[in-house]
Amino acid sequence: MAPTPLTRQVAARIVDYIRDGQADPGTRLVERTLAEHLRVSRSPVRSALRLLEDTGVVAPAERGGYTVVRTGEQLDDVAVEDTSDDEAIYLRIAADRLDGELPDRVTESALARRYDLSPADLNRTLRRISTEGWIERLPGYGWEFQPALTSERAYADSYRYRLIIEPAAILEPTFALDRRAIEEVRAQQRKLADGAIFEVGNAELFALNRTFHEAIMECSGNTFLIDALRRIDNLRRLIEYRRSLERDRAIIRCREHVEIADLLLAGRSADAAERMRDHLGTVGEEKVADGARR
Repeated sequence: MAPTPLTRQVAARIVDYIRDGQADPGTRLVERTLAEHLRVSRSPVRSALRLLEDTGVVAPAERGGYTVVRTGEQLDDVAVEDTSDDEAIYLRIAADRLDGELPDRVTESALARRYDLSPADLNRTLRRISTEGWIERLPGYGWEFQPALTSERAYADSYRYRLIIEPAAILEPTFALDRRAIEEVRAQQRKLADGAIFEVGNAELFALNRTFHEAIMECSGNTFLIDALRRIDNLRRLIEYRRSLERDRAIIRCREHVEIADLLLAGRSADAAERMRDHLGTVGEEKVADGARR
């Protein structure tokens, strides 16, 4: 999955932290220390460190974690921040695809002309879309968009489908709680509920909410259920960008996520499954109703 805007923002702050002389070459970076210094949860710090590994700023340490490789002037050419223009173009392409304005198959030259993009900007956007799974490069030439939910009926059915499989997954006999993963997604949702939800775009909010639900599904140990949720999430990605709830209502759903996580962490699986059922039923009705009013 492409780095989210939050991951890139945290990575940029870590670069500033290193550049300001707070970490010399060879310094081991500790997730908890960085999270406390930057006042974010450990999950985006971990993702940001992976991004910085890709750009050569840090490298894996022998005993786990990462060590600083580049400092000072060596960091001047490091670019990890997404620009607002990148996000705007990305969402325009998503909207045009959802509205049927783009054909199933497109060329880079056609996209560059339509959106007035440089080769570098287009390549960066296509790379993000490709890693998210809704477009694929054709052999030799061009790109092909992958199937996505577009109709009201299909969108409503997707929530009915999730209403069946997600609560059931929590009650699977193979369900084994990954405490660390659930604590991390709980922290993300808690931060959103505490006000960060007003600072993220629809694409990032979808990514965070998807991560929450898929983290719980992965605890089921059932590969068919895990794969099923990932597939439906890929299909509903574009329409969810448009159906994102008003932030005042979305905060309530984030609080429900926290409640579900708390029940799981307390070992109350049956209650968590019931809470998940209530949550999906309510949010599904809200979004389907919003779509009918548009």
